[in-house]
Amino acid sequence: MSDFVIAPPPVVTVPVVGGGEFPVRRIYCVGRNYADHAREMGHNPDREPPFFFSKPRDALTLEREVAYPPATDDLHHEIELVLAIGKGGASLSPDEALDRVYGSAVGVDLTRRDLQSVAKKAGRPWDMAKGFDASAPIGPITPGSAPDAGEISLKVNGETRQSGDLNQMIWSNAEVISHLSHLVRLEPGDLIFTGTPAGVGPVTRGDKVDGSAFTLSAISFTLI
Repeated sequence: MSDFVIAPPPVVTVPVVGGGEFPVRRIYCVGRNYADHAREMGHNPDREPPFFFSKPRDALTLEREVAYPPATDDLHHEIELVLAIGKGGASLSPDEALDRVYGSAVGVDLTRRDLQSVAKKAGRPWDMAKGFDASAPIGPITPGSAPDAGEISLKVNGETRQSGDLNQMIWSNAEVISHLSHLVRLEPGDLIFTGTPAGVGPVTRGDKVDGSAFTLSAISFTLI
């Protein structure tokens, strides 16, 4: 008999290519990690230290139908490579960082851009712009090292909206992990969304979104 006063929340998992489930602990996201995206958002793409924000782990969704969120008229897509951490560590060097990666996946950072713009102007947190329900569609995790090069793209209703290469990231996978590990101790089960290339834009109900990165399992969902 447990001492829980309410039922504990279910474990959030992501399927693994080849079998098994990856249990999720935390979700970290890197902001403005592609120069062209930084420019399109009105920022200088100089190689300044990366910054991070978070999403709750239950923002992840594997559904083929994703509900359009409330409180927004400007929902945007952001295709990303997602790193899955398999071994923990703190204050890691870039040379040590990739040894912590279990595998990688394709994810989409859905963003309530209108709420984010208001938060930015007011100097407020982005939580409600980034961390809402089903704001992190994700595909299966492919075990193995994380790719540092290869095409990453997103289509809406068959039209290419985002197209880039993973080698265009301002901070490499190893550098992202290293920087983050100097801010928090990474643990098995952590996911890191590594940033998005240029071309982010609005999606609405009825739109079909297809995303891919290198040879990883593609992602596909429709907004309802």
